[in-house]
Amino acid sequence: MKRIALFPGSFDPFTNGHHDVVMRGAKLFDELIIAVGNNSSKQRYIPVERMVEIISNLFKDHPTITVQSYKGLTAEFARETNANFLLRGLRNTTDFEYENTIAQANRHVFNNLETVFLITSPRLAAINSSIIREIHKFGGNVDEFIPFPISEIGDSVLQ
Repeated sequence: MKRIALFPGSFDPFTNGHHDVVMRGAKLFDELIIAVGNNSSKQRYIPVERMVEIISNLFKDHPTITVQSYKGLTAEFARETNANFLLRGLRNTTDFEYENTIAQANRHVFNNLETVFLITSPRLAAINSSIIREIHKFGGNVDEFIPFPISEIGDSVLQ
């Protein structure tokens, strides 16, 4: 059986920490799907469609890594894509507490879904999308936090 993993998130924006987890996770699975979702409780900074394009471009030379957008429950999307694993990155114990709860809920929805946690590389542990958005909104340079030129988001960023 093929080992297919889903790496879900809002990726608003996709960070160097996310990139690190994808590259490390790609070594563990036959196929890795980066699943860009909409968090219904947040207004997006970068539209989903644009983020899918940017991430797809980052991994265009990696045939086992694909990017898709989705709506609804992550566990249901995993079932639809034949993924039996969820890949998640952990920066700290707060992330673990949150992700552990989500992993249990996902198992309830889709019993064959196993969550695999990767500890974030120490040099990337302080990076998070919310901080990057704030820095960028106020004109700060975010180049060292993201694996693509910020100019790639174009006019899509909400002001």
